[in-house]
Amino acid sequence: MENETKIGDVVVLGCGDVGRRVVETLKYTNIRFSVVDSNELSFEGADHDFVVGNATDEEILMEAGVPTASTVIVCLNDDTDVMFATLITRGLNPKSTIIARANSYRSIDKIYKAGADYVAALPIVAGQMLAKMTSSCLINSCNKMDEDIMLYEGIDIEKHRVTGDRDLANKTIVDIDLRNRFGCTIIGIERDGNIITDILPSIVIQKGDIVAVVGGKEEIARFKEKYVKVK
Repeated sequence: MENETKIGDVVVLGCGDVGRRVVETLKYTNIRFSVVDSNELSFEGADHDFVVGNATDEEILMEAGVPTASTVIVCLNDDTDVMFATLITRGLNPKSTIIARANSYRSIDKIYKAGADYVAALPIVAGQMLAKMTSSCLINSCNKMDEDIMLYEGIDIEKHRVTGDRDLANKTIVDIDLRNRFGCTIIGIERDGNIITDILPSIVIQKGDIVAVVGGKEEIARFKEKYVKVK
């Protein structure tokens, strides 16, 4: 399969932990996509187009369909590789939208300069969340953590317990479709004392779960109007 020419609307570069989550989500859409990774074992049982090879190799990117892709998602583990892959992608397809992962905040500007349209730096988001949670804990003497955690102005994470008396329980993430319906997203689930952060579209929400929902204030308000029971 890797020897065939792949043409996808979306090309994912890297199939590690982050790339696999992207691929799993794309499977639940009607978007045609291809994936590039140097590890052939990453594609065992794959039912989508892929290319085995180095994502910083121009010929590999051409084979994966980068020149015709509308969007390229760069999920490589090394920021130097992210920059090179972004630079080559921009040269092959000036009109594409490039979304890149930054593994270090120090690389953000360089990745933008390489041609990325959007750069997601998970360490920054995680740092903001931890700082907010720590200050909240100190203020409340660690007796109760705030239910809402602000990521940055206008964007919140809110926790909600699923009671089963509305239509949230016993449905998958893809069935609930919060992103298209309300503009917010479930990013975590607490279930029986365990925290689930690997939120795949196939996960079923259960009665008693505590879901963490991220979105703008208006979007979360619409979510609460639909799913949160007024006491």
